[in-house]
Amino acid sequence: MALLTFKGGIHPDDGKSLAKDKAIVDVKPKGDLVYPLSQHIGAPATPIVAKGDHVLRGQKIAEAGGFVSAPIYASVSGTVKAIEPHFNPTGAKVNCIVVENDGEYKEVEYAPVKPLEEMTKEEILNAIGEAGVVGMGGAGFPTKVKLSPKEPEKIDYIIANCAECEPYITADYRRMMETPERLVGGMKVVLSLFEHAKGIFGVEDNKPDCIEKLKELTKDEPRMEVMALKTKYPQGGERQLIYATTGRAINSTMLPADAGCVVDNVETMINIYQAVVEGKPSIERIVTVSGDAINEPGNFRAPFGMNQMELVEQAGGFKEEPEKVISGGPMMGFAMFTVDVPVTKTSSSVLAFVKDPVKRLEETACINCGRCVDACPSRIIPSRLADYAQHHDAETFEKMNGMECVECGSCSYVCPAKRPLKQSIGSMRKIVLANRRKKK
Repeated sequence: MALLTFKGGIHPDDGKSLAKDKAIVDVKPKGDLVYPLSQHIGAPATPIVAKGDHVLRGQKIAEAGGFVSAPIYASVSGTVKAIEPHFNPTGAKVNCIVVENDGEYKEVEYAPVKPLEEMTKEEILNAIGEAGVVGMGGAGFPTKVKLSPKEPEKIDYIIANCAECEPYITADYRRMMETPERLVGGMKVVLSLFEHAKGIFGVEDNKPDCIEKLKELTKDEPRMEVMALKTKYPQGGERQLIYATTGRAINSTMLPADAGCVVDNVETMINIYQAVVEGKPSIERIVTVSGDAINEPGNFRAPFGMNQMELVEQAGGFKEEPEKVISGGPMMGFAMFTVDVPVTKTSSSVLAFVKDPVKRLEETACINCGRCVDACPSRIIPSRLADYAQHHDAETFEKMNGMECVECGSCSYVCPAKRPLKQSIGSMRKIVLANRRKKK
């Protein structure tokens, strides 16, 4: 049987062998914990603690600041030192709650929970929202909102994004290997919200051990199916994953729900299970620390708010001063100017590299080879769109479907002229979106 996939895409060196076989290690922070109030799409959370307050692990310290928002919980016990601006992993300075860790990890007493089959849909959604669960694959969209479409009866598929197509990152892989039953449990919770939906686990075929484990766990689950996907970047992109698993296509004007789909990644699904079945809030996640500048690459269960430099130290520190450090994957992540930033809900990895090959590239003129067109999963023409962007021609950029770009970076990767196609197109997309907001 042919593997499920999409048109376009690339095959970068995945670098996963560095951390793939390293079991998840629990880490405890030594220094202060810094909790950004903006760890999600939407309104920043609103602090409900003040300087000098003593907090416990699992205690709510900030409540949702609006419908599209999410609360934040302390991941350690200690004293609130300040509420002040700090840098987050993307380099922005945002308001944060700073907690001095007392090292005791005293935890709140969680309220007892009902069995899943006795809970109403409203109770399930409220539990997910109250626990502060957001999309932990990088988007940070509040999960309660995602699971509350206008027409829930039209949702046909719940897709667990188990592809983990970004190079180097192995956090989801370790989750699937070590606690796959919690992932399946999260799928059961979501399926209970949508009676007519089918659950799909989309796993790239470079993870045959995960496919085997999930198939064994779901063999008696008629509403669940494990699908092997072709290993190709960006197989885990939302649009590409939906097309590969269901054959349905969406564009930039649509949400997955418009195609009858809901997509959540592995870490999010596990946090849904934790929120509903165990009654516990979202306070930690698995983070991969890897790259050729790291002494001992690995996967760590890190509390939110923990300093990322402490994670690097847990991985044996730097072999030598890295030229490039990335938060997230090398294709769609963010270059970091410092690792003195906190772990947040969307921090999937810290990647450090001895050399930065990109900064040594010399851009030359486009040779019209068409490689960017072949690689583009959105089936647009990146080389031309980059030209329109550089000439500030927003009108033609939109006419040529520039807004359909998913900014995966496949075009920049294959370009023999070393043009920064993704960056040019991405900048123009932001300008177009800003202009649209002004007209409203």
